Amino acid sequence: MSATTNEFPVSFEFFPPKTPEGAQKLRGVRAQLYERRPEFCSVTYGAGGSTQEGTFGTVKEILREGVDAASHFSCIGATRESVRAQLMQLKEMGVRRLVALRGDLPSGYGIGGEFQFASDLVAFIREATGDYFHIEVAAYPEVHPQARSAEADLKAYATKVKAGANSAITQYFFNADAYFRFVDDARRLGADVPVVPGIMPIMGASQLMRFSDACGAEIPRWIRLRLQGYGDDVESIRAFGLDVVTAMCEQLRKGGAPSLHFYTMNQSAVTLEICKRIGI
Repeated sequence: MSATTNEFPVSFEFFPPKTPEGAQKLRGVRAQLYERRPEFCSVTYGAGGSTQEGTFGTVKEILREGVDAASHFSCIGATRESVRAQLMQLKEMGVRRLVALRGDLPSGYGIGGEFQFASDLVAFIREATGDYFHIEVAAYPEVHPQARSAEADLKAYATKVKAGANSAITQYFFNADAYFRFVDDARRLGADVPVVPGIMPIMGASQLMRFSDACGAEIPRWIRLRLQGYGDDVESIRAFGLDVVTAMCEQLRKGGAPSLHFYTMNQSAVTLEICKRIGI
C-alpha cells in the first residue's frame, strides 16, 4: 500500500507501545491512518536499543498489515557483530527501510561501542548489506542540539549522505524557512538526497514545549505566547495548532518538499485532520 502518483506522499511515525492495551489502541490508530495511503510507517527505537523487541514487533505488525515499515536503528553502544545480527533479523522480517541514527545512551552509561557517529553506521550497513536497505538519516534544520556549530552540523549531515543514505527526515520545526535554507545549504555541500520535513502536530502546549526544549526544536515566540495564552483551553490550543501546522505544510508542499513525515505520537485525529485540510 503506497501513495499513488496523483497524491502527495506522506509517512507516519509511531513509538512501540508498552502495554497490551497500548498495542491494541495503536492498531486502531494505524488502521485510520492507513486510509491516507502512507509510503511507509516508521517505528522508533529506545535509548541504547532498550525497545528493540517492541520496535521489531510493531514493525512486523505493520508489514503484516500490508504497509511498508521502516525500523529506527541506532548504533551507540553497539558492536559490528550485534549490528550485523540485527540487520539479518530485519532482512528475515522483510524490512527494506531503515532510519539510521546515532541514538542516545540510557542515562548513566558511557559512550562505548564500535560506532561513534551515524555516518559510521550508514557506511557499515552499506558494507554489510549493499543496496538492500533504503536508508533514511536525520537532518536538523535548526541545528542538532549537541553540534559544535551550524557549519559542523551541516558537514556531519553531508558525511552521512555521502556514506550511503538515500534520503533524510528532519527533526520537527515550525519555521519553513529553516527547512528551505537547510536544503539549499546541504546541496551546496553535495548532499542532494531528498529531505523530508518531519511534522509535529500540536496536541498540547506543555508536552510540546517540554519536547522542544529537550531536542532543540525552536518554537517561534509568537506561537509559544499564543499557546501560553490559551492556558488549559484544550480546544483553542488544538484549533490554533491545526491552523499553524496546516499552513506550514501547505508552504512546504508548494516550496518543493518531496513528502511529509508525521510524528503521530500514536494518535490519529490531529494528523488526519491536517492531511484532510491539505488535500491528502
